[in-house]
Amino acid sequence: MRIVTWNVNSVRARLPRLLPWLADDEPDVVCLQELKCVDEQFPLEPIEELGYQVVMYGQKTYNGVAILSKFPMEDVVRGFHTDEDKVGHRAIGATINGTMILNLYVVNGKEVGCDKYAMKLEWLKQLSSFVHDRYPMNERVVLCGDFNITFDDRDIYDPEAWKDRILCSDPEREALAELMSCGLHDALRKFTDEGEIYTWWDFRTRAFRNNRGLRIDHFLMSQPALDACTGVEVDLEARDGEKPSDHAPVIATLADL
Repeated sequence: MRIVTWNVNSVRARLPRLLPWLADDEPDVVCLQELKCVDEQFPLEPIEELGYQVVMYGQKTYNGVAILSKFPMEDVVRGFHTDEDKVGHRAIGATINGTMILNLYVVNGKEVGCDKYAMKLEWLKQLSSFVHDRYPMNERVVLCGDFNITFDDRDIYDPEAWKDRILCSDPEREALAELMSCGLHDALRKFTDEGEIYTWWDFRTRAFRNNRGLRIDHFLMSQPALDACTGVEVDLEARDGEKPSDHAPVIATLADL
């Protein structure tokens, strides 16, 4: 089963790129973030025509998440936060082919020390509690999405320039470590310890051309899911070209049960 996580930065704006990519690549499950549309505006029909079922938790402006699947989805859950109206629609989960998948769009936080930064840390704290209570780590559990956090300096093109900044600060990484302590593993690191593997590049500069990026889109897996995982890769071609998202799709492959 091939699972994709992709912050598309507006599903309607990115549809001319998304549809051909789905048709050519044919992933089994696609977790989208930053839909920027309510459920009624989601381009359901052309995606269903490609053989996908869709569950969504849409929202206008900057939020919204969806899961596309070629297999039936069970136990769908939307949200977990005690104040969803304030933090936005950022989580949707489903069980697919015996794998419990949770698609996340973590609060960005804007800048270290501001109100939105505090909101991010609180959101992550509630996420850790939710995962601990709901997801048994002796099962195949996959958390994926735009986490808006780097793990360490390998995930940053210029660690000194990003030191203590948003996406790279110690409190954010500590909150991510707390989530990982539920029994999760960074799936990419099963296959490589190398740096310079990025998933996001700033639109405002020629960052992609110069590979000045960050790795903030992750697959976090329970041990059974990690044991089944045979690869994690970043599709750089999908980030190239005209009118791309600022994120590239990340693809994880899991052996069938």
